[in-house]
Amino acid sequence: MPLKSHRVGEIIERIGSSKVLILGDVMLDEYLYGSVDRISPEAPVPVVEVSSTRLLVGGAANVAANIRALGDKPLLIGIIGQDEAATKLGSLLDDRRISRDFLVVDTSRPTTMKTRIMAHNQQVVRADREKRHDLEPAIEQKVLDRFLSLTDDIAAVIISDYGKGVVTLPLLEKVIATCLQKDIFLAVDPKETRFHNYRRVSLITPNHHEAGFAYGRRINNMEDLVEVGNGLLRKLEAEAILITRGSQGMSLFRKDQTPTHIRTFARHVYDVTGAGDTVIATYTSAVSAGADLVEAAIVANAGAGCTVAEVGTATVTVKQLRKELERNIKNGNLAAVTGEQ
Repeated sequence: MPLKSHRVGEIIERIGSSKVLILGDVMLDEYLYGSVDRISPEAPVPVVEVSSTRLLVGGAANVAANIRALGDKPLLIGIIGQDEAATKLGSLLDDRRISRDFLVVDTSRPTTMKTRIMAHNQQVVRADREKRHDLEPAIEQKVLDRFLSLTDDIAAVIISDYGKGVVTLPLLEKVIATCLQKDIFLAVDPKETRFHNYRRVSLITPNHHEAGFAYGRRINNMEDLVEVGNGLLRKLEAEAILITRGSQGMSLFRKDQTPTHIRTFARHVYDVTGAGDTVIATYTSAVSAGADLVEAAIVANAGAGCTVAEVGTATVTVKQLRKELERNIKNGNLAAVTGEQ
C-alpha cells in the first residue's frame, strides 16, 4: 500500500503539536576526530592524531532531541550525576530547548558518557564511563513521581532503555500500567536482555539482532523473520512490533494482521549511530499526528534514511522528512508490502 502525497501532507502538517514524554538512559556522546598514519611503538594499535572534538546528546536525550527537531515538545526524564559531564549535557539540552526540569540527580553514579574515537569517518574505539546498577529505591521513586506528574497532558511515552539501570522492572511495570489505564501510546526501544519485561506496550522497536536474540532464533531469512516477529508479538501481547533490518528496511507486525515490509529509503549509509532513536521518535510523532501504524512506519523509515547519511547521532526535521517522503513518492518507492517480499 503506497503512501500518497496528500496523506503525507496531512501527517506532516500535524506533526509538531504534541507533548511526548521520554523516559530512559540519558547520555553524553563525545566524538574525537582525527587521522591515523602510524602504529604505536608501545602496542600494536593505531595512533589517532585528534584534530577536533564534538559533544552530542545521546541515548534518551537523543530521542528527546529528535522529538524537538520534529517540532513536538519533549519531556525528558532520566538520571544524571553531579559532575562535569552533567554540566556539558545540560548546556546541550539548553541549546536544543529541551527542559532539564525533570532530570534526577543521582550522586552515586556518573553521568553516562560514551567517547568515540573516529579516524577517516570510521570508529576506532569507544570508551564508556558509566555505572549500570539498578536505581536505589529512593531515586527510583523520584523518577516515578516525575513521570506521574506529567501523564495528564501528553500524547505518548517513549521508553529508551540502554540497560544502564534506570528502567528498573518495578518502575517499568508502573509506567506500563499507567499508560494502559490512561490509554497513552507507549513505545519502547528495548534492551535485549530485558526484552520480556516490555509486556502489553503499544510498540516495541528492536533491530533484527535484538529480536532474534530475544526470541532465541537467529534471523537469516524471511521465514525466520516472520516466526520471530509474530512469536514476540504473541509473547509480549504488544499492539505492534517494528523490526528494523538495516539495508533491508523494516518489518511491522500487528495483532491479527499479515506482516508489512517497508524497504529502506537510505541512499548512503555513513553511520547508524542513533538511527534507532530517530525511528522511535519519528514513529511516535507520526502516530501522535494521526498516522496509523503502517503510515507511521513508512514515515519513520524515511526519517532513518536521513539520519544514517550523517556521521554521529543526528536528528531529522519536518522539512527534511517531507522532502525525503516526497522524493520517494516521486520515485515510486513509498510503498509497504503486505506478506512475504
